[in-house]
Amino acid sequence: MTNRIVLAYSGGLDTSVAIGWIAAETGAEVIAVAADVGQGGEDLEVIRRRALDCGAVESVVVDARDEYAEQYCMPALRANALYMDRYPLVSALSRPLIVKHLAAAARTYGADTVSHGCTGKGNDQVRFEVGIAALAPDLKVIAPVRDSGMTRDKAIGFAEERGLPIDVTKKSPYSIDQNLWGRAVETGFLEDIWNAPIEDVYSYTDDPSVQRAPDEIVLTFVDGVPTAVDGRAASVREVIEELNRRAGAQGVGRLDLVEDRLVGIKSREVYEAPAAIALITAHQELENVTMERDLARFKRGVEQRWSELVYDGLWFSPLKRTLDAFVEQSQQHVSGDVRLTLHGGRAVVTGRRSDESLYDFALATYDAEDEFDQSLAKGFVELWGLPSRIAARREQRARG
Repeated sequence: MTNRIVLAYSGGLDTSVAIGWIAAETGAEVIAVAADVGQGGEDLEVIRRRALDCGAVESVVVDARDEYAEQYCMPALRANALYMDRYPLVSALSRPLIVKHLAAAARTYGADTVSHGCTGKGNDQVRFEVGIAALAPDLKVIAPVRDSGMTRDKAIGFAEERGLPIDVTKKSPYSIDQNLWGRAVETGFLEDIWNAPIEDVYSYTDDPSVQRAPDEIVLTFVDGVPTAVDGRAASVREVIEELNRRAGAQGVGRLDLVEDRLVGIKSREVYEAPAAIALITAHQELENVTMERDLARFKRGVEQRWSELVYDGLWFSPLKRTLDAFVEQSQQHVSGDVRLTLHGGRAVVTGRRSDESLYDFALATYDAEDEFDQSLAKGFVELWGLPSRIAARREQRARG
């Protein structure tokens, strides 16, 4: 039987050329698999046909927008996932979903190998290959761009020689990856980290410095998952899409970050994540209202580790699965409403309410309704500070 290779297909130059390149280099038939994770752009049917026209024997396109929103973006939201305390894992979240569909296609079409178009300098090669190793350890992986010298110039020459139906002249000055959860932009003049981003870089967000009226929005959560916007029930994907529009129109979610890549180098990335930043801001505040102190403190450490694992391509790892169980349990009381004002590039919480609230007005107030017994505080402070007092006495003795 002829060998088959499943290719993660985007519809762009590199992966379109990779179809013929792989066939020529290996003699295998190529199955192209494309996933719609809300990246926009070309119609899925156009992408499917292009893969066939470029030589694929089968072309599979998957509308994975709801799956991505519910099974990948929501775990990230409930974990308040921000790599290096800032980046909401825009690209890292979509890779395990794509890996899942690559592995499934390999089983369906009898392929023994998968392929991707990643370079050797980025994180995505790790995410694809470690993900495949976790889901289908019997599958082999090839990477033409990284391992076979398929440079852009060679790719263009190959496309022109074969007459492939792909535009080989149009080239963005940036490398862009985008989906429902946000948009990542790198390379070009951004590689000089002293250069400020220009408005041409942005697509999901409008200039936050432009004067406009603020937008007030109320988000409803049930067990840490958004279920309504301004009282209107909505699916997770619909909530994300609406916030991308409304928070994006206010310039919310722009990030300019020099981040630590998994391969050991630092990389300058510009991100736009209006929905992600607005939702995480609201979710964090609802947790402040509904989550007990020690649980909240411990969860912050879990959030950091969870974010690192996902960034590092370990979505399917045992530790990640175990942390998922903790996060799931932590969300059982995170229900209620959060009011945000979207304006000037910021999402600011202005109100919160919850039937699960741990905030007690009678204990918190300094007015006449105060029910907090302040006479108990003196003894509490004495006992709380006792270890420090004893240690200080020891230091005094040591000094003579």
